[in-house]
Amino acid sequence: MEYIKIRGAREHNLKNINVDIPRNKITVITGLSGSGKSSLAFDTIFAEGQRRYIESLSSYARQFLVNLDKPDVDSIEGLSPSISVDQKTFLRNPRSTVGTITDIYDYLRLLFASIGKVHCYECKTEITVQNLDEMTQIALNTKEDPILYIYSPIIQGRKGEYRKEIEEIRSQGFIKLRIDGRLYDLDEEIGLEKNKKHTLELLIDVIDKRESNCKENIKEAIKESIKRSSGTVLIETKDGKQILLNEKFSCPNCGISYPEISPRLFSFNSPYGTCSECGGLGTKTFFDPDLIIESMDKSIAEGTIKPWKNSRYFTEIISEVADHYNFSLQTPLKKIPEQTLNIILYGTDNNKTKLQSVPSSSVDQYKDSFPGVIGMLSTWYEETGSHEVKNTLSKYITSCVCNRCKGSRLKKESLSVLIDSNNIYDITTYSINECRVFFENLKLSGREKTIGERIVVEIIERLSFLSQVGLNYLSLNRSAPTLSGGEAQRIRLASQVGSNLTGITYVLDEPTIGLHHRDNKLLLETLRKLRDKGNTIIVVEHDENTIRNSD
Repeated sequence: MEYIKIRGAREHNLKNINVDIPRNKITVITGLSGSGKSSLAFDTIFAEGQRRYIESLSSYARQFLVNLDKPDVDSIEGLSPSISVDQKTFLRNPRSTVGTITDIYDYLRLLFASIGKVHCYECKTEITVQNLDEMTQIALNTKEDPILYIYSPIIQGRKGEYRKEIEEIRSQGFIKLRIDGRLYDLDEEIGLEKNKKHTLELLIDVIDKRESNCKENIKEAIKESIKRSSGTVLIETKDGKQILLNEKFSCPNCGISYPEISPRLFSFNSPYGTCSECGGLGTKTFFDPDLIIESMDKSIAEGTIKPWKNSRYFTEIISEVADHYNFSLQTPLKKIPEQTLNIILYGTDNNKTKLQSVPSSSVDQYKDSFPGVIGMLSTWYEETGSHEVKNTLSKYITSCVCNRCKGSRLKKESLSVLIDSNNIYDITTYSINECRVFFENLKLSGREKTIGERIVVEIIERLSFLSQVGLNYLSLNRSAPTLSGGEAQRIRLASQVGSNLTGITYVLDEPTIGLHHRDNKLLLETLRKLRDKGNTIIVVEHDENTIRNSD
């Protein structure tokens, strides 16, 4: 059909509208606020296209999707599957960045895992391959307890029940298997949850370094572990210290070994790559004493602890603390000794403050130790199910850049893999334009060119799409919640250009918002590319230039 034919549209404030919209063209719907532009484009055309597509799926697939109501319209003919690119339905997860939304970061992870050069994060020298003799010597050089436990990490952080693997090693005469940190006897029944990630470490041997033939025994155990785990050995001393050895990567100077260099090592949403301090957010949030305390010139009795102002519950508890540490609630905070003030704010640490002199359920809760004002607020914030309480407590929370990863979100092993002297975080801090120039000038040769050339082409293409919609100034590590509605919409638009879909109806909501006039031409060119691939473009817009350039 040549047209999308809409008859009797009455959704919201539409008054029985009949309209024919040409397919495979750019059509702009414009008009005054309240005239029904969005009601026609989003609540009628897009809603019906989405509803029909969902109805075409199997009943099994539909049970996982929301049932959509039919819009108030007599009929729509010539409609194809619809995609909405608006400013409201954008992911605002703090873990999402421009790089992850556009899939560019996934290509970067693949590139670094494939051709990145591993360096020691201590001495900065390039990591060399570790052979069997070097591994044996590292095991012999451990200065802790002479008893060594040699493990083979046969499964690392993957979902499954692994019945076949467990049965196989049981039949081969092995005795112990450590699963998710717990040691099992292989003669007992072992059942694992299928949809949960598991780590399986096979105990190869227990060796005493005081024995005369310990070197040969260690060598044989490491050799067996390498064979079963594709090159990885875990050596553990009796006191729990672990040394991870890898057949592929080890620093000759520091003895530091690296885990498998795979794409997940560069993901800040995976436990294998994320910074352990901030959990992959790049920032740490905490209750700030400066926000909690109203004035150091006031006393606790005067309500200077703002979250607990006029709280009988808190008064009972803090009165017991005051009696124990011999300070007065009427004393201004600036006159209370620093050590005592730290106890008020951060708790008694290892000291046990017995709060039992007043028979009260409030006091009894803290009879073992006092967690401090900040500790109480943290517990309250974590345990409450009330959004209202969380919003109230959020006023006393602040954030800062993570001290360990310096905002990169990744562990130091991930940041020590380099391409052209840049780690993956360095590249994500470049603007889109700078990043594109970096990859266009990247010189690859030999094996690196064979493996990485196609990945680099894909990265450059997607960076170009972002440039075409006027987003040259953004960086790949820009957090999703900090994007404006217009920026978010144009990022989604760039992603759609890269997906190369045809036969789709795209519905856009004022994509020129926030764009400088000179960037409008780039945006219109992007819309034309989508149209030329056989797609229908419907734009709700006020911009005169966009209106004049429509079909």
